[in-house]
Amino acid sequence: MSLEAVLRPIVVIGGSIVLTLVLVWLTDRALRRIDAAHPETPLWGLLRRCRIPLQVALCTALLRGSYDESGLKVAEEHEAGIGRALTLVLIAATAWLVVRAAAAIVESSYSRYAASGRDAARVRRVRTQVTLIQRVVTAVVIVVAAASMLLTFPEMRAVGTSMLASAGLLGIVAGIAAQSTLGNLFAGLQIAFGDMVRIGDTVVVDGEWGTVEEITLTFLTVRTWDERRITMPVSYFTGKPFENWSRGGSQMTGTVLFHLDHSAPVEKMRQRLLEILQECPDWDGRSWSLVVTETTPSTIVVRALVTARDADTLWTVRCEVRERMLEWLRTEHTYALPRISTAPAPLGVPEARHGEEPDARQLPKG
Repeated sequence: MSLEAVLRPIVVIGGSIVLTLVLVWLTDRALRRIDAAHPETPLWGLLRRCRIPLQVALCTALLRGSYDESGLKVAEEHEAGIGRALTLVLIAATAWLVVRAAAAIVESSYSRYAASGRDAARVRRVRTQVTLIQRVVTAVVIVVAAASMLLTFPEMRAVGTSMLASAGLLGIVAGIAAQSTLGNLFAGLQIAFGDMVRIGDTVVVDGEWGTVEEITLTFLTVRTWDERRITMPVSYFTGKPFENWSRGGSQMTGTVLFHLDHSAPVEKMRQRLLEILQECPDWDGRSWSLVVTETTPSTIVVRALVTARDADTLWTVRCEVRERMLEWLRTEHTYALPRISTAPAPLGVPEARHGEEPDARQLPKG
């Protein structure tokens, strides 16, 4: 075996690998310098995540163009197979690189907007939109890459030609079979750009209170207060009513109900409520009130109204008002707590004749 036969594959393969490492290192170094010079733009730092797919794509491209010059016997005997395999790897690596770059651009855009945006609701809306856009771009890139990989096989080209002849029938069948999936797909786009619900919104769905944690093209995930996850199709939110507590602003008003005795000191309770709210850091100071909303033969219903900047702090304010007001009533005005009066039935009362009252002297004393 001649020296040239040994050195040629080393130069071709090794040169492709070394050239790839050098080019990727220079690119990474340039991105690092640009990122240090422009810290206000996170794009350049995020693009550094593309190093691995860039290495794979660049090395595969170099090998694809030079493997037949390596002089290896295996490369000569299986030239078509090796070329096709490298082409498939190149297509997959390119798709991977495009997905990573798109994700970096989307994340950078959202980060800059979130840093400068003052409206929390609008920031959540933009986050929902860019997330769904990123998922659409990823799906399109994957479909295009898969189709390109299939078209590298001559057999698949013939199949594609025959499929075009029956594309109309297949489209109708696919549309009927995927009616639910397509409905969820369009519902996801409607949610994203119709501003119906956003990531981070507080919602009540089927009696469950929680926060929207994830929105995809087909389903939506709600994280409940007890850390459970409710996964629902996005078409549910376009076809059925639901409560969105974050819609139109995060400020909320809540109530605390007390069932008390008729002798409860309502005016003193009103003063005590104001003192509690003034000492509560989560109360936003917008509004408060305390009124009697209902009465029964044994109790009255006192409603305390409080406000807070969002649903989470409102829950905290309601709990604090409830606890401190009950503690104050228990220690200062015990008589105001509800009581159930019971007494034993009188004994030894003679039965009165029909239409007559019992003799008062025969009733038990005490």
